[in-house]
Amino acid sequence: MKTLGNILWIIFGGFLLWLEWVFAGILLCITIIGIPLGIQCFKIAGLCLAPFGKEVIHEDIKFGNTLFNILWIIIFGWEIALTALICGAVWCITIVGIPFGKQFFKLAAISLFPFGTSTVKA
Repeated sequence: MKTLGNILWIIFGGFLLWLEWVFAGILLCITIIGIPLGIQCFKIAGLCLAPFGKEVIHEDIKFGNTLFNILWIIIFGWEIALTALICGAVWCITIVGIPFGKQFFKLAAISLFPFGTSTVKA
């Protein structure tokens, strides 16, 4: 079921979110200072291609993670989170789309605070 969900996810909106993460990662990796932010973008882009069957774990909050999260929200985070929230709201209008909406909401939360999170198989 998760394979079918991931295939449908890519077709019905996951590709757009993946594209935003990759674009943000490329822009950030152009500068030396932005490389840690860019690497995190590519990790989450991988999650955006196949979110079904994966769970997000929030690790301990450290000063470096908090600093990078604040910087991230200012630069790219709010735009990508807004896209995920809008897509999630649209998918939740129908009963059939609720599982996709939940995945978009999960990715919206990660879009705001990507540092200090990791993904594991559910």
